[in-house]
Amino acid sequence: MTAGAGLLHIEAPPEHLVVSGGLFHGLQLWVNLPAKDKMMAPRYQDIRSGSVQLLTSPDGGALLRVIAGELDGHDGPGITHTPITMVHATLAPGAEITLPWREDFNGLAYVMAGRGSVGAERRPVHLGQTAVFGAGSSLTVRADEKQDSHTPDLEVVLLGGKPIREPMAHYGPFVMNTRDELQQAFEDFQKGRLGTVPAVHGMSEGGPAVGNDGA
Repeated sequence: MTAGAGLLHIEAPPEHLVVSGGLFHGLQLWVNLPAKDKMMAPRYQDIRSGSVQLLTSPDGGALLRVIAGELDGHDGPGITHTPITMVHATLAPGAEITLPWREDFNGLAYVMAGRGSVGAERRPVHLGQTAVFGAGSSLTVRADEKQDSHTPDLEVVLLGGKPIREPMAHYGPFVMNTRDELQQAFEDFQKGRLGTVPAVHGMSEGGPAVGNDGA
């Protein structure tokens, strides 16, 4: 979703999980828009698991799902106005991947489950931690040989994008460049000027967002 000039929306778990219970991971990524594009027309994408680009490591120890952007010539279905790459990787115990990465992108690894290490120095990471990579043309992630009993694999989201390097002002779901723009965004919301995301596959619309890409 690109909030742009403003959208009302809400993220909710699948209805069958609400009814039956179970584990559901919800990860919300906010990608800033350049100041010149903050008020662009909103846009929404409904991306299903079957549409992501699936890749495997040469030894079969890792499954890569390219969600947005491009990885080694493979494009994901997600489109963001600000250039990014977003990959969900599942690594079996002991598996290691080194992925090519754009040198003009920053690089992050967020651990959703399991234990492992990142970088050539094998810095340890575990559930809930984010690793920030330094400059370079590749990212390396390795899963520990032993995982927790309830977590068979290392689940990690790899993220990167081209830095905008502009001032940012945010409050709640509003992301702008100045405090005055934030106040205007609040006024637009209060006066009902924001658009709404149509209900898709049982989802409903709700809270506001303005001035950013979302994935």
